[in-house]
Amino acid sequence: MVQYIIRRALLAIPVMFAILLVVFGLARAIPGDPCKSILGEKASAETCARFAEEHGLNEPIPVQFAIYMNNIAHGDLGNSIRFGRPIIVMLVERLPMTIELAFAAMTFAVIMGIPAGIISAVRRNSAVDVVTMTLATIGVSIPVFFLGLMLIYFFAVVLKDTPFALPPSGRLSPGLSAIPFYEVWGWPVEEGSTRFLFLEFIANHYIFNSLITTNWEVFIDALRHLILPAFALSTIPMAIIARITRSSMLEVLGLDYIRAARAKGLRQRTVIMKHALRNALLPVVTVIGLQLAAILGGAVLTETIFSLPGVGLSVFEAITSRDFPVIQGFVIIIAFVYVFLNLVVDLSYAFLDPRIRLN
Repeated sequence: MVQYIIRRALLAIPVMFAILLVVFGLARAIPGDPCKSILGEKASAETCARFAEEHGLNEPIPVQFAIYMNNIAHGDLGNSIRFGRPIIVMLVERLPMTIELAFAAMTFAVIMGIPAGIISAVRRNSAVDVVTMTLATIGVSIPVFFLGLMLIYFFAVVLKDTPFALPPSGRLSPGLSAIPFYEVWGWPVEEGSTRFLFLEFIANHYIFNSLITTNWEVFIDALRHLILPAFALSTIPMAIIARITRSSMLEVLGLDYIRAARAKGLRQRTVIMKHALRNALLPVVTVIGLQLAAILGGAVLTETIFSLPGVGLSVFEAITSRDFPVIQGFVIIIAFVYVFLNLVVDLSYAFLDPRIRLN
């Protein structure tokens, strides 16, 4: 098992290097001049030349990439050209929002997708099966930006004077703030230190922070702000999980050992949940891992529509302002998470199916 983990981890190294190279090249390929985008179209040639020299943009592309790789090797993601702030600090502020959104969306997808797939498989070709798969097809087909706008209109405009109204944007209602848990508990922390960044990263998960500090007003408000964007983001993975679960369950239910279990007189629930579901979960686990990674990387539209200060919105703003370090830093972190989740999926495969470890 240890050799399997090491082998899979080593295979991720060239993948990450390729991602670094592609992201760096694509960032430079974006049309437009960072100087003009940030300082304005009326910036003089002398000003832009000084701007490029200050930020190392006057060097040849290979030299810039070599410098960037050296900085990455030392754990330095650089500073934002637009704001002059360290990328790592911006990640500490923005990444927790995206993580909360991704896990909330995946929770919706798993809780609704897997049972829907199981029911469809058990009641194959019934009205329930047809309706479920039809809804799954619609879920895959509806663009996130369209569904998000429709949810905002319905729950924030049509139902605004009812108990079912939900906030259309932001993380918290005006007037509310999430006090970091380390301040509530009186922990001495030096601002700007590594410990501060770590604790701040945890505290910026507003739901978790308000839960451990028992700030129920912020906890409920943060949850309400997360419902609409999480549901909008969950529909595509929910539909995919439901379809894969149904397909995998149908394949397993047709195997000999399932027929033998039924011939022994075992209850249908026992046959489905104890004997069929575990073997059917292998492809489902893969899909869940890949969809979670895709959600983390594809939250740009959702965060933009719902004005959520996460990684997706930051990347969008960085692209429009040609802020290369922010684009590179944020995309690389998301890519790293994607590769890590793929590794976790591979390891879960090995756990669920011992034959993979032996091979």
